[in-house]
Amino acid sequence: MKKSVLFLCLIFSTSQLCLSQEWLTSLDVAKRLALIQDKMIFMMWEEATYEVFPVVVDDESGKRVVINNLFEAKYLNKLIWEHFIPVTVSESMYKDLYDDINGKRSLTYIDKFNDDSVKIMDVNGNIINTAFTYDEILNLTALIRKYYLDTSFLKGELIAYSSHKNFNTAFHLCSKYIDLAIYVNDDVKLETIKLSSIYWDEASRYLLDSDLNNKEALTQKLNLLTIQHGLVLNKAKKVLRQLKRIDSSEIDKNNEPLVAFLYLTAYRLLGDEKNASAWRSKVSLVNLKKANAIITNAQ
Repeated sequence: MKKSVLFLCLIFSTSQLCLSQEWLTSLDVAKRLALIQDKMIFMMWEEATYEVFPVVVDDESGKRVVINNLFEAKYLNKLIWEHFIPVTVSESMYKDLYDDINGKRSLTYIDKFNDDSVKIMDVNGNIINTAFTYDEILNLTALIRKYYLDTSFLKGELIAYSSHKNFNTAFHLCSKYIDLAIYVNDDVKLETIKLSSIYWDEASRYLLDSDLNNKEALTQKLNLLTIQHGLVLNKAKKVLRQLKRIDSSEIDKNNEPLVAFLYLTAYRLLGDEKNASAWRSKVSLVNLKKANAIITNAQ
């Protein structure tokens, strides 16, 4: 009962914050609200918000307009709240947040984490918009169009991971992010894949430290999951090269359905129905639907 009351209080209090259009100042609250509202987080370091921050937006006629300072144009807060959960994070949090990712992220990711730009994060605080941009002024409209993602597709996996972090929850969230990459716009597919890789790395670390009996099979399953990246990015020939380097006699029985799905989808992407047909009977209905989605959404 107490948990229900606390949950309702959180919803009520955060709803009031949304109505006021003020940015949040707690990353933890932003994460919880993002999970509730199926949104990504729009994060900036607090000190960066004290500086003039010009942005470009499209008006109702589609004409681009330069806004001199995002933080003085309060009417833009409503636009941001509609698509993200905005939060400013105090520099006092920097060390703790940095220590959590130090040695676990690429230099590009760390550079993005350190700079004063907008960071689009998932509900766990992992940044998706790590691609380098040459724009001197942030195009807010373009950023919204690119990174506004309805994360309800991931909700079950996000809740499970938030409740208990282990190999299984990290693996399933990684896999679900790869599935999400099938449906997102082409210009954010690769970044979604890179975001999924953060959970792949976590799953690998959990597996290494676990006492699971089937570590070899699970390691193989993780490696097969990375091959699926090529399907989502429409690199079927690369997928087939990777698969053919695997000795079929060494494939664990539990991983055979995943291998069949990879082969089937790769051949279908290439229009090779003859070779695809040899794998179709080994693929589940769920994976057949996923293969169809990959082909339909191929770049």
